[in-house]
Order: sequence, then C-alpha cells, then structure tokens
Amino acid sequence: MKIRAIATLLFILFSISAFGQGRAKISGYIRDADGNPLDLVNIRVKNTLNGTMSNEKGHYSLSVATGDSVTLIYSCLGYNKAERILPLVTKDMRLNVQMNYTSLELGEVVATAIRKQTTTLETLNADRVKLLPDPAGGSIESLVVTFAGVTSNNELSSQYSVRGGSYDENIVYVNGLEVFRPLLIRSGQQEGLSFINPDMTEAVNFSAGGFEARYGDKMSSVLDITYKKPKGFEGSASASLLGANAYVGSSSGKFTQVTGFRYKTGRSLLKTTDTDAEYDPNFIDLQTYMTYQFAPKWEINFLGNLAINNYKFIPHTRETSFGTATNAKKFKVFMSGQERDKFETLFGALTLKHNLNENTELGLQASAFTSKEEEGYDIAGDYWLGDAAEEGGGEIENLSIARYNEHARNRLHSNIMNVGHYGIARMKNNTLKWGATVQLEKINDKISEWEKRDSAGYSLPQGGGNVNVIANLFSDNELESTRISGYLQDVFKFRTKQGLFTLVGGVRGSYWSYNKEFIFSPRASIGFIPNFDQNLTFRLASGLYYQSPFYKELRTTVQDEHGNSIIQLNKNLKSQRSIHVIAGGDYTFRASGRNFKVSADMYYKKLDNLNPYTVDNVKIRYYGENCAEGHAMGLDVKFFGEFVPGTDSWISFSLMKAEQSIRGSEYVPMPNSQGYNVSLFFQDYFPGYKRVKLNLKGVLSGGLPVTAPRTGYEDGYFRTPTYKRVDLGFSYQLVGGTDAIMDRGFFRNLKNIWLGLDIFNLFDIKNTSSYYWITNIDNHQYAIPNYLTGRQLNVRLIVDF
Repeated sequence: MKIRAIATLLFILFSISAFGQGRAKISGYIRDADGNPLDLVNIRVKNTLNGTMSNEKGHYSLSVATGDSVTLIYSCLGYNKAERILPLVTKDMRLNVQMNYTSLELGEVVATAIRKQTTTLETLNADRVKLLPDPAGGSIESLVVTFAGVTSNNELSSQYSVRGGSYDENIVYVNGLEVFRPLLIRSGQQEGLSFINPDMTEAVNFSAGGFEARYGDKMSSVLDITYKKPKGFEGSASASLLGANAYVGSSSGKFTQVTGFRYKTGRSLLKTTDTDAEYDPNFIDLQTYMTYQFAPKWEINFLGNLAINNYKFIPHTRETSFGTATNAKKFKVFMSGQERDKFETLFGALTLKHNLNENTELGLQASAFTSKEEEGYDIAGDYWLGDAAEEGGGEIENLSIARYNEHARNRLHSNIMNVGHYGIARMKNNTLKWGATVQLEKINDKISEWEKRDSAGYSLPQGGGNVNVIANLFSDNELESTRISGYLQDVFKFRTKQGLFTLVGGVRGSYWSYNKEFIFSPRASIGFIPNFDQNLTFRLASGLYYQSPFYKELRTTVQDEHGNSIIQLNKNLKSQRSIHVIAGGDYTFRASGRNFKVSADMYYKKLDNLNPYTVDNVKIRYYGENCAEGHAMGLDVKFFGEFVPGTDSWISFSLMKAEQSIRGSEYVPMPNSQGYNVSLFFQDYFPGYKRVKLNLKGVLSGGLPVTAPRTGYEDGYFRTPTYKRVDLGFSYQLVGGTDAIMDRGFFRNLKNIWLGLDIFNLFDIKNTSSYYWITNIDNHQYAIPNYLTGRQLNVRLIVDF
C-alpha cells in the first residue's frame, strides 16, 4: 500500500508539472507516395515561428502549446504542401503524414526533386524525354549538358566533358551498376544511342565533382540513373525522322517489368554536312528491367541490354569553304570506297535484395558485359585546295593537289564480369553504406590502319619509287586482369542552434592486378541549412579522386625499325590523381508567386600523375604514360525556376581554366578547357492554351584547343571557333487530359497524343568538330574544318498509353 501511495503521489505531481508547463509533443514520420522516408521537410505551426525539420528517416518532433487548436504546415520543394489541423491538443500525439509529388514539367521531363541540396548531387526525376529538341534522338545526356560545369561541342554525341575533364573521366551507373561504352568509336555519327533509355528512367542524380565514396574511381563526374518500377500498365510509342521508340511497363503485385525498344537513324541529319554521301546508320537498342518479390523481405532484379550499331558510309564528293573574307579558301574532294562499322554490346545484371528490417538492406549483384567492335574502311580521294576569289568565287591559286588512300581493319573484343555486395543501415542520425566488388576483365585488340598520300606534284615517283604512308598504326594485344574495390561511408545529420548539418564521409580502396597498384580515396562533404534563413543552403566538399586506368589509357605508341607505329601496353602506368575542393550553395525564393533557385559552386582541382591525351572528334588517344601535372579551377552558376508560370527553365553559366604541364613544358590548356560555357533550357506555352508548347535549348561555349596530328599540345595549338547552337521544338497535344474523346472507343486506352516539329540548328551555324590535315609539296600544313550538322527539320508523333 505504501509503494502504491508513493507511485500515485509521483504520478499526480508529474501531471501537475506537465499541466503547469502547458506543452505537448507532436511527433511522427513523413513519407512520400512510394512510402520512402522524406528528410529536410519543413514543419511549422501556422502563423508562428515555431518549427522543425525531419531527419533522414523522415522523423520529426515538435513541441506546441496545449489547449488550443493547432495547424501544422508540412512543406518541401518538389512536393505538394500538406496541412493538418488538430482541433484540441491536450497531450503528446503521433501524427504521420504522406506528401505527394509536385509535377513540374520540363517539356515532358517531370522534375520532382527541387529539394534542399546538401551534397554535390543534383537530383531530378525524368519520366519522359520526348518533347526536347535533341538531334541525338532523345537522351538523358541532352539535359545533363545544360547543367553548370558540363559541356558538349558535338550534337551527334552523348559524351560530355565536366569541368575540363575528358569523356572517360565520367562514370555512369544504372541501378547501382557501372555501364561501359565501346572503345573504337572515333566520330559522333558512329556513336548511336546512349545506354540510358529515357523512357525507362525514373530518377537522375548527377554530380560534377566532390561525389561520395560509394561511386567509383573517376576524376570528374558521376551520373546515377534509377530505372522505374511501374505501379500499373503504362507505355508509349513515338516515331520521327530520326527513328522510333516504344516501351511497355506493367505490374502484377509481386512482379514488375519495363521493356523498351529504340531505333535510330541519322540519315537525314547527316546529309546536312559538307560531304555528299550515301549514309546508312542504323542503331538498335533493346532493354528490360524486371523485379520479382518472391518473399516479403526478398526481391530479385534483372537488367538486360542488347545494342547493335551499324554504320555504313559511301562518300562521293565533299566541298568545304572556310577562312575569312580576305583569305577565303575552298577544299574539294572526289572520293570512292566505303566504310563499314559494327558495334555490338550485350549486358546483363542480377541483383538479389534482402530487407533485413525496415532500416537495413543487403544485396548481392552480378553482371556481365561483352562488346564486339569492328571498324573497317577503304576510302580513296582526289582533293584540291585553293584560294577563292573575293568576288565571284573563282579560284586564284592552287595551294595543294593530291590523292590519298585511307585503310583500316580494326577489331576489339571485350568481356567484363563482376560480382559484388552492398549494404545500407539506417540508424538514428546516421546512414551507413558499404560495398565490395570483384571484376574480371578480358580484352583482345587488333588494329591495322594506315594512310597514304601523294602531294609531290600529284604524280607517283618515277624509277620504281614508293609512296610512303604518312601514318600507320598496328596493334595485337590481349589483356586479362582482376580489379578489386570496396567502400565504406556514413551520412550523419545533426541539429544545432545554428541549423541543420549533413556530414558525408567515406573511404574507397581499389587494387588492380595488371599494374599491381592499390589506391586509397578518402572523400568528405558537409552541408548546412541555417535556422536564420532556411532558403539558404551551403556546401563544402573535398576528396582524393583517382582515374584508374582502363584498356584505352594503357596504350602507348612506339616506332619499330621499319618506321611503323606499334601499340604496346604500359604495365607501369599508374592511376591519375585529382584533389577536389568545392564550395557552393543555393538560394531558393519566390517572385511573382513562382519558385526560383540560384546555385553557385567554386572549385579547384589539383591534378598530378596525368596521362595526357589528344582529341579528334570524340576519339581520344592517350600518351600512355604518367608524364604531366596540372590544375583546373572555375565558377559554375545555375539559375532555375518558373520563368513562365507552370513551367521550369534554367540557364547555366560557367567560367573555367584547366591547364597541364607535359614533360616539364610550359602550362598549356587541357584538351577540353573551353574557358566559358553558357547553356539554356527554356519552356513556354501559348497563353491560355497549354496544348501548344515550346522547348528551346541553346549552347554557347568557347573553342577547344587543337593540335596537328601526331603532335602534342606542348608542341603548339590553336582553338576551334566558338560553338554556338540553338535547337527549337514545338509540340501540339492533339488529344489528352480531360478531352471528351478520351472516354470513347480506342481513345480510352490512351493518355496523350502529341505532334511535334523540331528545328535543329535554328540559325544554321557551321560548328567545327575536328580538322582534316593536308600537306602541300612545300611541307606546309593546312587544317580543313570538319563541320557538324546544319539546319534540319524533324517531325515527331508521340502516343502515351
């Protein structure tokens, strides 16, 4: 009785104390429409300054006064605002909230992740990339190249440079698995389709530097793609002058699948170049992503891809005018022969996922990639280079007359297999991620190419002389190796009186059996959202990043006793290294009732152990040795928002300087150091009539440094002209939405029908992709620009169901 009396007295005293304080705690979890926890959600009591933010597990806790009605407002950029009214608060309460996505259309790109960015990863959801005017046939990369710090000077290619780095310094993941590209492709018109199928894509994460330890050993950027898991039946089909796409997705509870087919032909687009030829490019891609939940906590996923790229080219004539008004020149070629290229790739991956509990996920992954690349051409030509008169276009002087013959029989087969484990564990304020992978690589490379040219008076030597080749290249190499890598990282979030901090720290290690090298890469970043203004976000990231060599980087060219250029593999080549330091932030605000966001990043990269390279179109040739050091620095700014109500657009601006010293030479520009870049994506619609939409994409970037063949930038260089291009797309929604016809007959199964008209290269600007070099009898070299595509119309029909 005495113990019970004491317990009762303590309860009464505690109750009186609590009543005297007049406070109650409201807590709960916030999740999105898919049941995933939402962090950084702002929760506040309406008409007060009392508020808090949710943590990484979506949990929040807020103290409020008792006795009165309380209205809580839940807000997060990218999600519809939620409001909950509690008529009477007398005690602690649990209140869970679900927030739905806000669909902000980016010309059929639905961006749902304009959220607080506390790391270097930019996030957006891309359900469809269909209304964008894209000469490459529609790709995720067509959006990525409009981001700050990203540049591309070739509309036929899906490759891009980030902050002065090479195309090979960008790593691409699809569903947590690294994807690979063919190695022999030398021009954008051979490239075909990107691996990423935009119809199947749900989310895009991109970092231009300072990325986390869970991402692989590359020096510039990471593009992380997540494919969708449909919740029901869905699909789309489209056709245009550039090809056709189709995909179908479905769900039956435990089983989901999304399968896409793409066909691309750039025949009509390539006919706008200076070369009159029979173009027959045909690129086919088939992908599927399947998931099956065979037990409550077990799921198995399969990702498969088959790509067949065929490129046939039969040239006839070429006529190129270049130079200035006072020094105009004309280049004419009459050609015979043909080029046939074939690139076949096959990729398959299995993932076994186990949810140990609601906070722990474990997985096993296995994948295999095989590529068969064949490049062959025999092209002969008679060319003439002369001055063009200022008036009438007549020729004044012949500068060079010659005949050439180009030959190649190149074969490269690669097989890459890997198996790995990953894990995720969420705790109160921490999220641990770890993983380990073993990768086997086998590559067989056979190259035989040469070029003959007779420029000595346009006649063969007399007396049994020979016309020597001006260039040749031979290779017969095999590579078998094993690569082991692993990582461990932690995401730690904590709150102080000053605001919310997000700390990401991790380490990554890798060993390659071929060069016996072990690399260790620590990386860290911190994000801060101040309490005094939650529209501000600050970021700071740094780390040690390596560019682990792949087969292409190992190749170095030596001369044999007969003067032939032979490719050998440099077993002593080590990883290139870069130290990243990045400081930046965002400011979100509303103007005229619309959302806007300004992002800015300053960066510095110290580069050493560099393996220099030269670029010709998209073909990269490495020196094959660690003989350079350098640095890159710059400023990236992006202004994003609703410039037109109900739409999203952005403009990006970058200033940069990337230099290297090769074998102790003076500093010269890196091959992708453009100096500046301005890119624009803009969407509009007719006022009061949203069926008609306009999508505009523009790029203005500085010229790239160019050097003569078989020389390096340390031997001298010049720059290409400024790259300028504007692509414009108009789209008209024939039927869709609330149209009455959508409830009738055949149209019941459809969501939308769009008719589109694109104008590629609106101002018909001649951009230079590379140069064709010729030498006259006096051994004087001339660089003939190879121009990219001109103005071209494209018509599209899109059906969503």
